[in-house]
Amino acid sequence: MCRIAGIISKKLNDKETSAAIKRMCNAMRKGGPDGEGYLLLPELNLAFGHRRLSLIDLSENGKQPMPYQNQLWITFNGEIYNYPELKVDLIAKGFSFNNETDTEVILAGYQAYGTSFFKELKGMFAFALLDQHTKQTFLVRDGLGIKPLYYALNDGQLCFASEVKAFTAFNSNWKENTDWPIYFLSFGFIPEPYTTLEGVHNLPKGHFLTWDHQKQHATLQKFADNYPFPKEVELQIAQQEIKTKLDQSVKRHLIADAPIGVFLSGGIDSSLLSIIASEQTQQVINTLSINFNEPEFSEQKYQEIIAKQINSKHIRYTVTANDFEQHIDQIFNDMDQPSNDGVNSWFVNKVAKENGLKAVLSGIGADELFGGYPSFKRHPLIKKLKKAPRFLLKSAKYLPSDKLKRISFLAYQNPIGEYLFLRGFYTPNVVSKLLKVPEKKIEQLLNNYPLDKEVEQLSAEDRISWFETNVYMQNQLLKDTDYMSMAHGIEVRVPFLDQDLVAKTLALPKEARFNEQPKSILIKAYQNILPEAIWNRPKKGFTFPFQHWFTTYKPMLNEEHYKKNAQALALLKQFKNHQLHWSKLFAVYQVFHHAKKA
Repeated sequence: MCRIAGIISKKLNDKETSAAIKRMCNAMRKGGPDGEGYLLLPELNLAFGHRRLSLIDLSENGKQPMPYQNQLWITFNGEIYNYPELKVDLIAKGFSFNNETDTEVILAGYQAYGTSFFKELKGMFAFALLDQHTKQTFLVRDGLGIKPLYYALNDGQLCFASEVKAFTAFNSNWKENTDWPIYFLSFGFIPEPYTTLEGVHNLPKGHFLTWDHQKQHATLQKFADNYPFPKEVELQIAQQEIKTKLDQSVKRHLIADAPIGVFLSGGIDSSLLSIIASEQTQQVINTLSINFNEPEFSEQKYQEIIAKQINSKHIRYTVTANDFEQHIDQIFNDMDQPSNDGVNSWFVNKVAKENGLKAVLSGIGADELFGGYPSFKRHPLIKKLKKAPRFLLKSAKYLPSDKLKRISFLAYQNPIGEYLFLRGFYTPNVVSKLLKVPEKKIEQLLNNYPLDKEVEQLSAEDRISWFETNVYMQNQLLKDTDYMSMAHGIEVRVPFLDQDLVAKTLALPKEARFNEQPKSILIKAYQNILPEAIWNRPKKGFTFPFQHWFTTYKPMLNEEHYKKNAQALALLKQFKNHQLHWSKLFAVYQVFHHAKKA
């Protein structure tokens, strides 16, 4: 796991290019503490940069940018979990290897099969690959978008990086995307493809961008499979298939030449990963748990059940309100973009780093794929509400309750309205008052938000799952986990998002995936080893006591930070009167104060 950057530009001379690529990499140095490397090719006006976090082949042989056969170069961020199998095939075809990395397998695989090889890669990855023979550079991002890759095309110039902050390191005068606060206050995050910077976008997941050095032109192409059609299968067979795929996934995700652990929150997902990991290796598993002094947020009882069952080396840490206040400024600095999430991930990874770990397994993806969120029960309500006249739905924005206000999103022609009904933050009339932007412009931006057409083919729980996976998980959980883990030089791996497991899951019929009991297929598949105490209890997500902690966080409560905006001050008052969720005021605080300081 690393940080990558690149510049292709005729506008800069060699000295300027060299200095710029180093600035970009230095801005991301926390994510690659184990080394750095650069490639400068003046004849192609190209520079690649790399900051290394080494987990496989820790020797200098794994240094990047990495060449292959005097023709190819790569700068790579991620892990390819099926690289041993791919390597066997390539060796049989006569390809030779100089190291034990998965990076070199990508190079040899491209040499053998061209861009069609990208589809064969199973893991989390974002890389740039230069083919000097064809004079093409490819930017590639994994099919589930686990790893970020941002790029900007401008007047025959291409820049790319693992973090948005690298672009302002490249050019300190890079223009701000003035629409980002609208998206942020509407969604609670800045959704792909948008960022805080003008012209800087996420490379779509499962796509590769081809830059033709001769034509100075870029094209975008999809390589990942589309959403599969469900296939009929008996329930017991489905359970066994999911178990087989998850077992294989965890085994793959344990491949490392550096210490690795499992984040154990005490819920179904992390408990399963911990148990499976203990079965897939002869070594003692490291489990890592966060707890709180506030008993209603503590999951320690359930964490101890699993740690004792698998006899893990269990690392415990209690995060206090004092810890939060002590580190909040550093957490802000480590955010790549404004976020209402990620504080929990920052602390988990801090503890992992302090205990000598290099990688941690996380349960991200299970709720989204197997119906673990309350939103999965709301599809009948959406269907019923959408039958109401549009003018009536629109008028819901005037209702006093925030939850009822969100009904107005269902008037949208764009399916994104359904997501915003489920998880949106502020409705356009409120955002308009906060930002002094015409409500009509906000409505237009949201109505025109780009969504993959495949969601329109889905219904009921499948549709909710698509939203949770492709909007919420993609833009909130994965993004925040990436930069908060990289801030500590830790790699977070997500076995539930293994390509084979996801493909198998999405091909299941609804009745196999979704049930009255959330994640019932996982529970039944592992009923012999997953304790009933873990799954037979109300769901409680891994959350911090922020509602308590923010009541004493003076900067957010300071009226001066809201610049005498009547709507912002009204929201501040609601929070102080315990009538507003902390995350909603936190979003306003960032837009009005903290993000403006950055």
